[in-house]
Amino acid sequence: MSYLVLARKYRPRNFAELVGQEHVVQALSNALTQQRLHHAYLFTGTRGVGKTTVSRILAKSLNCTGANGQGGITATPCGVCPACTDIDAGRFVDYTELDAASNRGVDEVQGLLEQAVYKPVQGRFKVFMIDEVHMLTNTAFNAMLKTLEEPPEYLKFVLATTDPQKVPVTVLSRCLQFNLRPMAPETVQEHLQRVLAAEQVSADAPALCLLARAARGSMRDALSLTDQAIAFGSGQLHEAAVRQMLGSVDRSVVFSLIEALAQGDGRAVVEQVDQLRAAGQSAATTLEDMAGVLQRMAVQQAVPTMAVDESDRDAVRTAQLAQRMPADETQLLYSLCIHGRAELGLAPDEYVGLTMVLLRLLPFKPGPAAGATAEKKTLKAAEPAAHAPAAASHAQAPVAASVAAARAPDGEQPPSPHAPTPTATAQAGPPVQALPVREPGRPAPEPRAASPAPFDAVVATPVRQAAQSPEPPARPIGIEPAPPTVVPGAEGDFWHALVQKLVAAEAVTALTRELALQAELVARTADCWTLRVESGSLAQSGARERLQAALAEAGHTVQLQVELGAVKDCPARRNALAATQRQKTAESVLMADPFVQEMMREFGAKIVPGSVKPL
Repeated sequence: MSYLVLARKYRPRNFAELVGQEHVVQALSNALTQQRLHHAYLFTGTRGVGKTTVSRILAKSLNCTGANGQGGITATPCGVCPACTDIDAGRFVDYTELDAASNRGVDEVQGLLEQAVYKPVQGRFKVFMIDEVHMLTNTAFNAMLKTLEEPPEYLKFVLATTDPQKVPVTVLSRCLQFNLRPMAPETVQEHLQRVLAAEQVSADAPALCLLARAARGSMRDALSLTDQAIAFGSGQLHEAAVRQMLGSVDRSVVFSLIEALAQGDGRAVVEQVDQLRAAGQSAATTLEDMAGVLQRMAVQQAVPTMAVDESDRDAVRTAQLAQRMPADETQLLYSLCIHGRAELGLAPDEYVGLTMVLLRLLPFKPGPAAGATAEKKTLKAAEPAAHAPAAASHAQAPVAASVAAARAPDGEQPPSPHAPTPTATAQAGPPVQALPVREPGRPAPEPRAASPAPFDAVVATPVRQAAQSPEPPARPIGIEPAPPTVVPGAEGDFWHALVQKLVAAEAVTALTRELALQAELVARTADCWTLRVESGSLAQSGARERLQAALAEAGHTVQLQVELGAVKDCPARRNALAATQRQKTAESVLMADPFVQEMMREFGAKIVPGSVKPL
C-alpha cells in the first residue's frame, strides 16, 4: 500500500476535528442545526487553513443519511454512510469540485451550470465547489451570476479563494463570506503533537515549535514540513536536525546578537555574523528571528508585571534582555530589523547587509567616550565666552583714561588709569600704557614724562574702524540687465538670416548651434568664410566641421575658419536685442491700457515684475 502523506491522512472529517477555525464552525453548525441554509458560501483565507476541508464537511452535513440510513441534515456527519464515505473518497456524484485555476473560461463554467438543471442522483443536495474562484474570467463570472443568485432549491454553491479582492462585488453580494484565519503557532504545535502521537513518532517540543513557526499559520504546510522532518531525522524529530533542515538560526545566536548590541560591542556582533556566514544560515531568517524576540522584549518592557514562564528558556532569556536594553533602543532595533530585510537584496552580499543593519544601532547608543568628548567641547567653547567681558573691560579702561587726560586742564592731574576701582581690584590685569588722544580743533598737550613701563606692558592704541562702503542698490525684481550692444557688421544681416534658417530647420543642435549663434562672420569669400568667437570652447574642430556640413546642405559649400577675438555682431546678440524690444513694447502697451490704469489708480494695483510676457 502506498504511503499517504500526513496532510491528507489527517484531514478533518467533521467540524469537531477542525482546529483553529472556531468562528466558522460555530456559524455553520448553528445554521445546519436550525436549517437556515444559504445557497452560496464563500470561504477566504491563506493556503492550508481548511477552505476545501470545510467545503467537504459541509457537503457531508447536507447529504448525510446516518448510520441507519434515516438521518437528515446535521452538523455532525456520521462518516460511515455512503454519502460521507464517497465524499471523503472523492467519488460522490452530486459533489463537484472545479479548479478555477485551470478551468477559468466561460465554457468550463457554462458546462458546470448545465448540470444544475438536473436533480441530485444520490444525495439530498448538489454541491458545486469552485476553488480559487478569483482566477475566473470576467465573462465566466457574468455567466454564473443569475444561477448564483437564484439557484434551484437542491443546489448549493461553495466558493473558495485566497484573494477575495479580485472577486467581483456582484459575486460577493450573493454569498455568505467566511474568513478562515491563519492559525497561531501554539495551535499548530498542539495539533502536531496529536498527529505524531498517533503516528508513534518521538519529537522534541522545541522541534515542534520550530515547525509551527515555519508553517506561518498554515496547517497543511506544518504537516508537510513534519513529513520532511521525519524523513530527515530517520523517524525522529530533534531540534538540531529540524533547525538544520529549515536553515533556522539557533536562538542562542539571536540572543547573543541582541545582547552584544545592548552592550554596544561591535566586535562581538561582527564575530557572530561571521559564524552565521560559516554555517551558511540565512541572514533574512536571522533578522526575522531577532524581530520576534525584540517584539516580546517590547511587550515585557511595556507590561513589566507580565508573568514569565520559568520552564521556557527562551522566555526567561527574553525577560533578561528586556531589562538590559532600554525601551527606545528596543524599538529602534526592531525597526532596523524589519526594514533591514528589504535592504539585504541591495547589498553586495546578504551577510554584508546583515552586518550593516546591526551596526547601524551602535552610533545611536550613548557612550562614555561620546559624553566626555561633548563635555570637553562644551568647556572649550565656554572658556572664550567667560574671558571675553574681562578682556573688553581691560581694553576699554585705558582708552577712556587717555581721553580724560587729553581733555583735562593744564593744571589738573588726570586720574591715573591704574587707579584701583571697586570692581577692578578683584580682577587685576597687566599694566597698560595710555597714549593721549588729541581731539580736532584743540592744541596738542605738552608731553609729560612717563615712568618706564615693564617689559610685559601692553600698549593700548585706539583703533579707527574703516567706514563701510555702501552696498550697491539691488536690482528691482523683473528688470533684466541691458542686453549687449550690437555694432552691425558688413556681413551681419546675411549671417543672422542664414543662422535663423538653420536653427528653425533644426539643422544645427547643441554645441554646433551655439557656435553659429555666438559667432560673427568677419570675412566671406567664394570658398572660405571666417568666423570670430570669444570663447575657446566654441572653436572646437568637431563643432566647426558639423556647422560646415550644415552650411553645405543649405547650399553654401565653403571652408570655415574660426578665430578668437572680440565679437561685436552675432545672431545671439541680435536675438537678445529683439527680445528686449518686444518686452518693452509689451510693457508699454499694458501700461497704456485704460483698464490697467484705472485699477492702479482706484485700487493701488501694481504689476508684478517679470510677469509680463510678449506674445
